[in-house]
Amino acid sequence: MQWTLVIPVKPLALAKSRLADTAADGLRPGLALAFAQDTVAAALAGEAVRDVAVVTDDALAGRELAALGARIVADEPGGGLNAALAHAAGMVRAADAGSAVAALNADLPALRPPELSRVLDAAAEFPRAFLPDAAGIGTTLLTAAPGLELLPAFGVDSRARHGASGAVELRLDAVDSVRQDVDTGDDLRAALALGVGPRTAAAAARLLIPGQ
Repeated sequence: MQWTLVIPVKPLALAKSRLADTAADGLRPGLALAFAQDTVAAALAGEAVRDVAVVTDDALAGRELAALGARIVADEPGGGLNAALAHAAGMVRAADAGSAVAALNADLPALRPPELSRVLDAAAEFPRAFLPDAAGIGTTLLTAAPGLELLPAFGVDSRARHGASGAVELRLDAVDSVRQDVDTGDDLRAALALGVGPRTAAAAARLLIPGQ
């Protein structure tokens, strides 16, 4: 099964506020963009990925991610993350009703294409499925087979909420790069230990990160 990935990117000026203890205000937008660029580049290299749709209203992020090969979908509802994902999934399905759609976090800078393909191949066995994040509380990937609504419920306790919605939790080993999103300084250190993409590596080099 070939997938269209929907990746949400919030305005860079507002992104990654929980990294305030690690990155100064002036550095966080660039760091968030680097995360998204490395995530999109790795996603597009995945064998199970047909294309990537980025939903964003940030002009810079739109230009940079389009240059990598993503198509850009405007966040028309303006109703937050889940509304943006539902809107983008609807746009994908309007163009191709038979698309298999997956929502993927934009802050997976250590993402490895073979691990992503393994997760997507496992998800193809179920109508809807999701992968918990490294913390075991959130979600980094949510999938919907052709003809089924995505029904995103990202945010606080999204692992529990996606499970309650009927999506099957994927229990896979050795897919750490698909689970390691970055919200905090500890998350960033964990991603760096896994090995991040070149843009995140360059952006992180400008930070003073204890333990690195």
